[in-house]
Amino acid sequence: MDPRLDRDRLEDIIQALGNRLDGDWLLVGGALVALWVEPRRVTADIDLVGLGGTMAERLALMEAAEGLGLPVEALNSAADFFVRRVAGWREEIEPFRRGRRATIHRPTPTLFLLLKLARLSEQDLADCLARPRRGAAPDRRRGARPRGARRALRPGLPRPRRPTTAPPRPAPPLSE
Repeated sequence: MDPRLDRDRLEDIIQALGNRLDGDWLLVGGALVALWVEPRRVTADIDLVGLGGTMAERLALMEAAEGLGLPVEALNSAADFFVRRVAGWREEIEPFRRGRRATIHRPTPTLFLLLKLARLSEQDLADCLARPRRGAAPDRRRGARPRGARRALRPGLPRPRRPTTAPPRPAPPLSE
């Protein structure tokens, strides 16, 4: 089996998870990017976090992977480490897919960017740059505006790494 999951395969898996899992889940990472932002994006795993944060949810996720013929590491709940570090993250999720038994949520654009900035690998940067050009309808809540990363991230979160592949900025013109 090819370890890379493309958009079509991800759609099938997310639909199956909505029918097999119970409760509410948050989809983040490369799988979300492929389904919501950039259809050409492929990923090696699906980052899916149970909103309850329980061990039972983690075990249910592994059992679902096995039932779908996927390696257990193909469904990854470790992203909850980053999600739960963002203050107010529960107010920054929206329903994305509904199955017979579960609702899969996605982050708002603000939470999406905050989660990507927490790691900021080269792929995370590419995902962030793709986000503003595509995707869901704008946030229509009254007075909605992106929260600043400094306010929303909890203290103690490591500073994002700067990408090493960015071209240097050109020098400003000299004045005569």
